[in-house]
Amino acid sequence: MADPIPTVRQYRLAQDLRELRAGAKMTQEQVAASMDWHVSKLFRLENARSPRVNWLDIQGLLDLYGVASPQREALIQLAKDSKKRGWWTTYQDVFTGSFVALEDEAHLIRYYSSELVPGLFQTESYARAVIQALRPSYDSESVERRVAARMARQRVLEREKPLHLDFVLNEAAIRRNVGGREVMIEQLQTLHQVAGTSTATLRLLPFHTGTHAGMEGAFTVFSFPKELYPDVVYIEGMMGDLYLESSESVSRYRDAFENLRQSALPPSDTMEYIDALAREFR
Repeated sequence: MADPIPTVRQYRLAQDLRELRAGAKMTQEQVAASMDWHVSKLFRLENARSPRVNWLDIQGLLDLYGVASPQREALIQLAKDSKKRGWWTTYQDVFTGSFVALEDEAHLIRYYSSELVPGLFQTESYARAVIQALRPSYDSESVERRVAARMARQRVLEREKPLHLDFVLNEAAIRRNVGGREVMIEQLQTLHQVAGTSTATLRLLPFHTGTHAGMEGAFTVFSFPKELYPDVVYIEGMMGDLYLESSESVSRYRDAFENLRQSALPPSDTMEYIDALAREFR
């Protein structure tokens, strides 16, 4: 079985541990020898690959690095919090990357979609048609398992922690007939309902815009509370997912998203366009 998907707190803890070791000018081998560990244990802690984080191990590392309060207490608490299992554990057979963990902890998600209605806004019928098209070899049970997982993701829209969605959709994403007329009518109505809430802002990038900053494809920018984790860019591909964390890469995609927002229709015009397209499908 694959390792559990790390939580954002595990990523933050791993980053802090790497920085502390670098500050202490110690190699992984030196630290492992001092802690009487195999070096692989430290490697897994520093790369968020340890399925269970023991806060006493973290306390021992902090002693070794000479970390004082209040940073010491904050990191020990972070280690304790990182042990909490994410809701996605139930669907560990479906989710293989870190996307759902990032989505669960973000307070702002900026997303540009070039081809599809975003997963957080998809109806069951639309999601089923998409999964069947992308994974034609899946049997019905596998498809339904993935539909259920996608619907479970949407619970993030109901969470107590504040979350804002700022989405830009290429016109192709809502014009492409996915699943047939009835599926599209339901999907467009749902898209209108979700986009009309206080937590979601939706803009349409019409075809007549011409060239634009998102022509290389879809991407997502996750933003978190400053004390939790820096921004992360996620790019999905057929051969694997890509996560960008360098300040230069993240800045480039933030700028690209802002350019897309400026090129897109305002939210009110977008809602009118969605309604008009739903009438066309009737």
